[in-house]
Amino acid sequence: MDDWLHRAPTALRGKRVFRLGLAANYGIDEDGVRAAMDRGVNLFLWTMRAGGLGNPLREALKQRREHVAVVGFAQAGWFGWGVRRGAEKLLRELGTDHLDVYLLGWLGIGSAWTSATERELLHLRESGKVRALGVSIHDRPRAGELAGSSPLDLLMIRYNAAHPGAERDIFPHVRDARPSVLAYTATAWRRLLKKPKGWERPAMTAGDCYRFQLSSPHVDLALTGPKSRAEIEENLDALAKGPLTADEEAWMREFGRAVHG
Repeated sequence: MDDWLHRAPTALRGKRVFRLGLAANYGIDEDGVRAAMDRGVNLFLWTMRAGGLGNPLREALKQRREHVAVVGFAQAGWFGWGVRRGAEKLLRELGTDHLDVYLLGWLGIGSAWTSATERELLHLRESGKVRALGVSIHDRPRAGELAGSSPLDLLMIRYNAAHPGAERDIFPHVRDARPSVLAYTATAWRRLLKKPKGWERPAMTAGDCYRFQLSSPHVDLALTGPKSRAEIEENLDALAKGPLTADEEAWMREFGRAVHG
C-alpha cells in the first residue's frame, strides 16, 4: 500500500520502494550508503561515479534482489549498439540479470531518441534484461510529447521550487501514472540553499527541497546526492515531517521565484 514515503510506481512493475532514491556521485562513502539502506532506502542510481555505492549495492542485489531497484544509464546513448552494449556492461558490473530501469541520459544532448535506439531499448525490455525504459531530459515540451506518445516507462526530469515548469509542460500529459516521474535537481544545483539578494526570510534546506518534490501528486520518486552520511541522515530526517502544508508550499514557491530571478 502506498503512503507518503513509499510507492510502487508503474515503471517498477509493482515493486514498492522508498520514494527518495540515492545517487552516490557526489562523494558519499560506503558507511553513508549502508546507513541509508538501514533506514529503508532501496532505490539507487548507478553512474560512472558510483563512489561508495558499489559494494553495498552489489551485496544488496545478491541478497535481496526483489527488494532493491537500480536505475542505470546508457553510456553511448546515441547509437543502437551503444544502448545494447551499455546495458550488458551494467549487468556485468552489478552482477545482476536485469536492470529495473534503463535510461537514455540527457536526451537530445547526451543521447538520442531514434529508430535504432528505440528498437534496442524495446528489445532489451522484451528480453527481460531491462524491466523499464526511461530518459532523463531537460526539454520539457519534448518530455510532455514523449509522455503521451512513446513506449517510455519513466521520465527523469528537473523539478524544484525554482523550476516548476513541469507542472505546465509535462504533468498534464501523464495518464494513469504512466510514465512514472523521477524528479531530480531538487536544490537547483544548491541555488535554493542560499538566500537571493533582498530575501530576508530563511532559505530552503535540502530537506525542504525533497519535500517540495515529493509533495507533488505527479512525482513518484526523487533523487538525493549527498556528500556524506550526515547529509543523507539530515535529508531522511526532514522527510519525517510529511508533505508540505499549504503555508510551507506558498513560501517555498515564493522563494523559488526569487531564486529564479
